[in-house]
Amino acid sequence: MLRSLVTAVVAATLIAPGLHGAFAQERFSIFVGSAQENVDRMIRLAELRDDDVVIDLGSGDGRIVLTAAKANHRLKGWGVDIDEKLVIQSNAEAKKSGVSDRVQFYQRDVFDADLRGATVITMWMWPEMQRMLRTKILTEATPGTRVLTNIWGMGTWAPDKVDELDNSPVHLWIVPARIEGYWTWELPLDGVKRMYSGVLEQQFQKAEGVVRVDNRRGVLDKMTLRGADIQFTLGMTVGDAGFVTHTFSGKVQGNEIMGTVKLQRVVNEETVNTELPWRATRASQSAYFAPTGVSPTQPPETPKPAKKP
Repeated sequence: MLRSLVTAVVAATLIAPGLHGAFAQERFSIFVGSAQENVDRMIRLAELRDDDVVIDLGSGDGRIVLTAAKANHRLKGWGVDIDEKLVIQSNAEAKKSGVSDRVQFYQRDVFDADLRGATVITMWMWPEMQRMLRTKILTEATPGTRVLTNIWGMGTWAPDKVDELDNSPVHLWIVPARIEGYWTWELPLDGVKRMYSGVLEQQFQKAEGVVRVDNRRGVLDKMTLRGADIQFTLGMTVGDAGFVTHTFSGKVQGNEIMGTVKLQRVVNEETVNTELPWRATRASQSAYFAPTGVSPTQPPETPKPAKKP
């Protein structure tokens, strides 16, 4: 029933006479309340904590934040909506429910909401609107913030969890730290400090990378990124130390990653395991792209065919 109503509203909006780009925001802001059953599922999926701050973007009648506040009597929350009447209605309901000391609603465009204090962000808007909010969420929200949506996803951002019921899914994402770019770190091996120059790529919580040590390059494998926590492995030959298996584990703190690395290698036919502190720093450029050079011994030239007499 709810899905049919949404479809009807979308169709009516798209064919409305006189609709053009200047009114796109109004098209995306039509209010249809989330089914309470789906709201309850979102709240369960969020696994609310006492110190949570729940922010609902496009809060409508406020039911998501109000449900969260009733489910946990310590958390705080607020919502924003462009419709003044809905904001007044939501604040009245918060007062009636006895949670107005912890829950407030404001008339505001969702793009003007400050997400920096949020630990949980909820929304149910048209898919285009949710996609437009992706960059804002990744830029402003603290790593580890949970993002939940009702029915529609976030484009190419694959959810960390999905609660599927009667073709009405609710989705959960964990906001990752921003790690894309250049990183450098040093590790001592056999008394020699080796410089590692890494290049990381990121698509929300999916990340991968490559690294250079001296004139060798390798791939960073099995990379996982959950909130600020990052892990990955590397297997490559490092100078005279031979082939070394690295297992990195750390926490992203802005322009630094602090953690440990476990090293495993074979020395005199025995496996040697070492654990070292690991500190990587973000860089503006990378030695990964510097010329590699060639061996001073050049391969012989290919013989030229003899000329016919």
